[in-house]
Parts: sequence; C-alpha cells; structure tokens
Amino acid sequence: MTFWQIIWFIFVAYLFFAYLMVLFMVIADIFRNRDSSGLAKACWIVLLILFPIIIVIVYLILHGAGMAERSNARSKEAQAQQESYIKEVAGKSPADQVAQAKSLLDSGAISQAEYESLKAKALS
Repeated sequence: MTFWQIIWFIFVAYLFFAYLMVLFMVIADIFRNRDSSGLAKACWIVLLILFPIIIVIVYLILHGAGMAERSNARSKEAQAQQESYIKEVAGKSPADQVAQAKSLLDSGAISQAEYESLKAKALS
C-alpha cells in the first residue's frame, strides 16, 4: 500500500463512520418522534433500508429542526430526572434532620450530648 492509499482509506473510513453516526441519530429520532404514527415510522425505516443515503438526507431536510427540539427536550428531561434522583438520595434537609433529632431527644431515645452532636452534623 502506498501512502496515498492509506490516506484515502482513512478518509473513506471517517466518512463511513460519520454516516453511521448520522444514520443512528435519524433512527433514534424516528422512534423518539411522538407526532408520527407507527405506520409513518415503519415507512421511514423501510425507506432507510432500501435507499439509505438519500433517505437520511431527505429526513434531515424535512425533520432537522424537530430533531434538535426533541433532542433538547430529552436532554432537559434526563437532567431533571437526574436532579430529582440526587435530591432523593441526598436525604432530608438539615432542618428535617434537626427536627428528627429533637423528637428523638424529647422521646428520651438520645441524650442531650447526642442531640447536640446530631444537630452540629446536620448544620455543618
């Protein structure tokens, strides 16, 4: 193999990889689109199998803006779910922890020193 054949191979491999990335993004968007019916989704997939490059270009022209909006909405939804999960796992607020420690102190389950220790830990 000559140097230019290697360069050409790298260039073609890069284009093929880029095409696959776009193809997978289009397929994911077809299934993510809640405005399309099942029949429309099936038609897009069949057309992608029969005429892959042409249909990818057509889909990007027709639904490119919608792809960006759906991707952005999905990103925001995932971020909101992550923040909700973190808040859930992080536990109670410091005020709730102090109130729980106070109720334990009032019931006699812990001593005053233990209450002060829990209160200091919650407020730190």
